[in-house]
Amino acid sequence: MTADLFDAAAMYDDDYLHFFASPEGDNGPTHGPVVGTAYAATSGATDIVWRLLDLQPGMSVLDLACGHGALANSLAARGCKVTGLDSSAVFLDRARTDAAAMTVDVEYVSGDMRQLPAWTDRFDRLINWTTAFGYFDDLTNRKVLDEMARVMRPGGRMAMDLDNLSRFLASYTPSRITAARDNGDILVDRNDFDPLTGRFEVQRTVVRDGRARKLTFLKRLFGFPELRDWCTAAGFTTVAGYGEDGEPLNTQHNRMILIAELQ
Repeated sequence: MTADLFDAAAMYDDDYLHFFASPEGDNGPTHGPVVGTAYAATSGATDIVWRLLDLQPGMSVLDLACGHGALANSLAARGCKVTGLDSSAVFLDRARTDAAAMTVDVEYVSGDMRQLPAWTDRFDRLINWTTAFGYFDDLTNRKVLDEMARVMRPGGRMAMDLDNLSRFLASYTPSRITAARDNGDILVDRNDFDPLTGRFEVQRTVVRDGRARKLTFLKRLFGFPELRDWCTAAGFTTVAGYGEDGEPLNTQHNRMILIAELQ
């Protein structure tokens, strides 16, 4: 596997859960100028996924880069056989705790999306949600798509939720307060977009309990035509783009949902 472009463990930790999975509100993680995920709640995202993927109870679903399991647990509650994979032990611990509290059964696995387990042809559906793609160099990002295709059954469908590039750049700001709590805890981001690489770099300052730390993360931004062509090269067909309301993608949508069917 290629070297990481940033320290993912420093990014996806307990501080991340504190700001984006707090009982104080149903806030979603945010990675750039557009604030929030544009989904009113986990149930809203679940409804969109259920409809666009034509999900049915009993289907096998992989939530790839499942985070703290909000969507995976919600789909399991509707009767899907869900597997969630993530590289963050902190996130997986939270996901398992929440699954137990909801009395749902989800198989949570620690792993790396660049090299998935021996799951060839295992899943009916695959979900990659909340800007969970594009964190490696382009060759490796494309290999991730190959891995997605490998673990899906022929005729399976994949849903990927990303920033809508046109809306993202139109609302670009060099810095902003990304999240804040009433007790003074705050996340502040300084943003930089490199048009030569298509990468968005964020210098993040985390202030929590009176202590501050800094971290850096990068992600790749995609326009629909580019990612459609990448998916086609990986073996997917009938690739379509939608917004967070489930309607065909337009410039006003905050999110880009890519739905692709495997040959």
